[in-house]
Amino acid sequence: MNPLAEELNQAITRRNPHIFDMLSSIGRNLFFPKGILSQSAEAREKAHKLNATIGIATEKGGTMHFDSVMDPISGIAPEKSLTYAPSFGLPALRKAWQESLFVKNPGLSGQSVSLPVVACGITHAISVFADVWIDPGDVVIFPDMMWGNYNLILDVRKGAVLKYYPMFSEQGGFNLAGFEQCVRAEAAARSKITVLLNFPNNPTGYTVNETEAARIAEILISVAESGANVLAVMDDAYFGLFYEEDTLKESLFARISGKHPRLLGIKLDGATKESFVWGLRVGFVTYGSAISGDSRPVYEALEKKTAGAVRGSISNASHLSQSLVLSSLQDSRNPDEKQEKFLILKKRANTVKAVLQNPKYQDAWDVYPFNSGYFMCLRLKTVDAETLRVHLLNTYGVGLISIGSKNLRVAFSCLEESDIETLFDLVLKGIQDLTPGR
Repeated sequence: MNPLAEELNQAITRRNPHIFDMLSSIGRNLFFPKGILSQSAEAREKAHKLNATIGIATEKGGTMHFDSVMDPISGIAPEKSLTYAPSFGLPALRKAWQESLFVKNPGLSGQSVSLPVVACGITHAISVFADVWIDPGDVVIFPDMMWGNYNLILDVRKGAVLKYYPMFSEQGGFNLAGFEQCVRAEAAARSKITVLLNFPNNPTGYTVNETEAARIAEILISVAESGANVLAVMDDAYFGLFYEEDTLKESLFARISGKHPRLLGIKLDGATKESFVWGLRVGFVTYGSAISGDSRPVYEALEKKTAGAVRGSISNASHLSQSLVLSSLQDSRNPDEKQEKFLILKKRANTVKAVLQNPKYQDAWDVYPFNSGYFMCLRLKTVDAETLRVHLLNTYGVGLISIGSKNLRVAFSCLEESDIETLFDLVLKGIQDLTPGR
C-alpha cells in the first residue's frame, strides 16, 4: 500500500474506525498523489521567475488559446476556462457549494461536514462513490422504482448485489414497513450495508414527507446502533423541486449526518438540475458522520481519497463548467432565477394532477404518488408499457419512457402547460387503439 494511503487510513481510523471499515478495497488504497500535482502547486506559489511544471501551453504571459474557442465565451478568461482545474474542484466553488448546503438544509446547522469534491456530473459522482466504498458482493438497497443507470454503475461495473423493497405502501405513501424489513434483514446478514435514497425520485417524482423522513432516519440510526455499518447515500439530483406543503424540503443527509459513528451520510448532488445546466456536468460528493474530536482530519482524508478517484478516472471536471456554475452562484440574480423556474415546473406538476383527476382515465391507469422533481409515472392496467410506448411514438409522434411491463414515465418538465392534457389524451387514445374490441 502506498504510504500516502496508509497515512490517510490512519487519520480516519484514529477518529472513526467504522468509516475505515466501510471503505472498499480500492477506497483503502486510494490517495491523492503528490508528484507532479503537488510540485506544480508549490511552483504556482513560489516560481516567480519561470514555471515549467504544469502540462499546459502559455504565450505572452497568459494561457495559449484559439480565438475561435474564446470568442463565444463572454467574460471568462482563458485562465478560468481552458486550464486544468484541481481534481478536488475549484476551491471557491467547493466552498460556495458547502455554504449553500447549510442554507438549503437547516438540519445541518451546528454539524460538521466535508468540503464537497467536484465530479463530472452526478452520474460520475455515483461512480466515484462506488469506487471508494463498494466492493464486489456488497449489498446496495433500493426501492423497486429506481433510475436504471444504477444497475450499470453498481451491478455491472462494481459487482454489487442490488436488493429491492416496494417503494409505495398500499395506502399510497412511502413504504416504511417494507423499507425497514429490507434494511434490517440485510443488516442482520452482514457487517455493512449501503442504502441509496433518491428524492425527488426518478422515475416517480415522489419525495417523502416530514413524518416519513423522520422514520427513515430513525431506522438507519437504529440499525447503526445495533452494530451494522451503514452507508446512507442520498442522490439529490432534483433537490429543491418540492411542490407540496408537507413534502420534505431538505435532504435526508441533514437528518442522518452526525447521528452515529457507524452511520456515514454521503450526499451526491450538483448544479445539473438545481441550476438547469445539464450539459455542464458539475456534481459534488459530500460526507457527514459522527466523528470523535476534530472532524477535519477525517474529512480531509476522505476528500483526498475521493479526489484520488477523480484523478484516477477523468483527472478533473471541466474548469469552464465550474467557473460558469460559480459565477451563477455568486450572481445576485440567481435566487430570483431559480424561483422563477421552480414556479414554472410547480405549475406544470399541478396541471398534471388536475388533468389526471378526470374520470375518463380511471380504467386505463393508476397514478403513482408524485409531488416533486421532473417526472411522474402511470401504472397501466390493460396494455404492455413497451408496446404502448412504441405505438405512441410511431402513430402519434409522442415520446415516453417504458419501465418494466406496466409503468410509463412522463417527464412533465419538458412539456408546456398547454400540452399536458393533449399528451394524456393521446396516451389514452393509444391504449384504446391496442384494446381489442374498441
